[in-house]
Amino acid sequence: MKTVLIEKPFEIAVTDTEIPTPGEGEALLKVLYCGICGADVSSYTGNQPFTTYPRIPGHEFSAQIVSIPDNDKGLKPGDIVTANPYFNCGTCYSCQRGYVNCCTDNQTMGVQRDGSFREYIVMPVERIYDGKGLSAKELALVEPFTISYHALHRAPVKQGDKVLVVGAGPIGLFALIAAKAQGAEVYVADLLDGRLEKALHFGADGVINSGKTNIVEEAMKITGGNGFDVCVEACGLSSTFLSCIDCAAFAANIILIGNGKKETTFLHSILLKKELNVFGSRNSYAKDFEAVIDLIAGGEVDVLDMVSVVYPVDKVDEAFKALVDNDGSLSKVLIEL
Repeated sequence: MKTVLIEKPFEIAVTDTEIPTPGEGEALLKVLYCGICGADVSSYTGNQPFTTYPRIPGHEFSAQIVSIPDNDKGLKPGDIVTANPYFNCGTCYSCQRGYVNCCTDNQTMGVQRDGSFREYIVMPVERIYDGKGLSAKELALVEPFTISYHALHRAPVKQGDKVLVVGAGPIGLFALIAAKAQGAEVYVADLLDGRLEKALHFGADGVINSGKTNIVEEAMKITGGNGFDVCVEACGLSSTFLSCIDCAAFAANIILIGNGKKETTFLHSILLKKELNVFGSRNSYAKDFEAVIDLIAGGEVDVLDMVSVVYPVDKVDEAFKALVDNDGSLSKVLIEL
């Protein structure tokens, strides 16, 4: 079968490997589409600290069941599905308390273990989710959506809350969709007009170009000087985290999704003065996958509008290079297996 392999930073190739044999409790899946995550790009460029080489990337995917043991999920050969790619140990303190998304020995497909960029994979049956009639392309977008959906449920977001999402990449846009689904009034900030247009397309109540205007001044205009009830950081930058602190109302919630790579320096007394609640967010739960699939299946949002381009697997190197050089015009890039 065809398998995509990052041999070392900036060297990616399509190789031939053996089709895997499922073990007890596992299904054999034929992979259909894979999304390229920021973590995959970091592995490609050598900036992912948890990746070892060679590594098969990928954890956003859809697949068709080839074979599967009897199960209580009603899953059968031929079904189009997606799956949870975060493998937890089951024994650490986090797992014991049910926080399997932040297992201390978490192994995410494509990072700490080989991923989905291959024609066939095996997956434990309990990690596979019924696609409920969604297309293979839609199901390949479920996992990144769950990242934002989980984050927006870390802190209470109530009907009528004013929410600011900083960063209009795919994760920020999915955060926008998740917040709107909870009844919030949502504004999105970004440096690029093209991304902000995308945010308006997905239902943003307003946008802020933080490269052309002062984000804090605009935030205060929008909120009548109060600040936002919830600020979502979806960039992973020191500057955007600090902007969230400044744009937040007193007693507001800040949710961090962006994975920062640099230290942030600030006077932490501002958190005390404003009594801010800061929530980190990592991965997602089974219930998040199920909720997102139901949300898409309910027709409330057309996630396919998130897809900028689909590359055949034989051009996977072009796809990764395009994302490395992304000027902000690309949202989700899919690979067709």
